[in-house]
Amino acid sequence: MKRLAAIGETAEGLAGILITHEHSDHIAGLARLATKHKLPVYVTALTRDAFPPQLKLPAVEVIEAGKSFQIADLDIQPFTIPHDAVDPVAYRFTTEGMSVAVATDLGYLPENVKNYLRNCLCMVIESNHDLDMLKNGPYPWHVKQRVMARTGHLSNAALCDFLRHNYDGQAQVLVLAHLSEQNNHPQIAQAEATAALREVEAKHDLPLWAAGTRVTVSSQHSPTAVFQF
Repeated sequence: MKRLAAIGETAEGLAGILITHEHSDHIAGLARLATKHKLPVYVTALTRDAFPPQLKLPAVEVIEAGKSFQIADLDIQPFTIPHDAVDPVAYRFTTEGMSVAVATDLGYLPENVKNYLRNCLCMVIESNHDLDMLKNGPYPWHVKQRVMARTGHLSNAALCDFLRHNYDGQAQVLVLAHLSEQNNHPQIAQAEATAALREVEAKHDLPLWAAGTRVTVSSQHSPTAVFQF
């Protein structure tokens, strides 16, 4: 509610809640928000079935990866991502010919994900951890293995590899998201992503592909700027 207020919005303007997967950090406040504001929850059937039995929702709209659905004037495409959940998805939103993709909580970027990231004006994408910080950090080894796994979380290095070799350069804004507070730092993630984009420019000898891409970092404590296209 504070994040909405900070950008001049309220919950009364919400039309629904989209869930990516059932992990507790994604659904802890779900029932309270949905019930208080009578909002439908959009979720895959398998994810819904994985919710704790005590989680009661006022309305559920079952969605399926690969099948588009509409909310108001938004065309929404859920797509499968590799994460250690029962049926995790990310989302691509399109309206008036403009697309935004939101993809976090994924261990790597398979071809289907790369396809959904093409021709987006804005990409919100995970840059979870610095590999050296994670390996030398405080997490138990089994947690480190989970984070680094192909069903874990995307590292700064993995994102930069995508930017160097697969990014189409169409985004005006690249938002780095889901940063670990223990195993990453916003300045490190932003500097590495920016450097990767500059390498793309240099490789093509012209500032065509990434020249217009603004790199910003999301925070758990405040909203990003409001982007207009």
